[in-house]
Amino acid sequence: MGYEDPVQLADLLHRLTRRLRRAQAERLAPLGLTPAQERALRLITRSDDPPRMTELAERLGIVPRSLTTVIDALEEAGLVSREIDPRNRRAILLRLTDRGLAVRDELREARRRAADDLFAPLAPADRETLGDLLSRLDDPRC
Repeated sequence: MGYEDPVQLADLLHRLTRRLRRAQAERLAPLGLTPAQERALRLITRSDDPPRMTELAERLGIVPRSLTTVIDALEEAGLVSREIDPRNRRAILLRLTDRGLAVRDELREARRRAADDLFAPLAPADRETLGDLLSRLDDPRC
């Protein structure tokens, strides 16, 4: 099957991305989390220091007021706490709670299972090739 037309490739990549997101959403649903909440938790988890709300919004590519809704839900679920930044009292830091740390591992597993399902038809060598190709496209120098 020829994919000389980049639009065909873009459409295929878009369909696969949507399929992966749906699968992840289905696996996150039992945890009571939306994909947006999971992405926010994931970025908070990856931060060495508790991120400021404005930093997290920037990393997610959303406006801070949109993040407020996501953080409100995470705080209500007991996964995240807000703290005033002692270096700048107008800024809010986000910290995972103990429950948030416990859920983090379940989130990773849900995402891994969804990805495993999507890539199951590929042999290890094909996965390696796909990873190399996607990494090349993800290179900011491209």
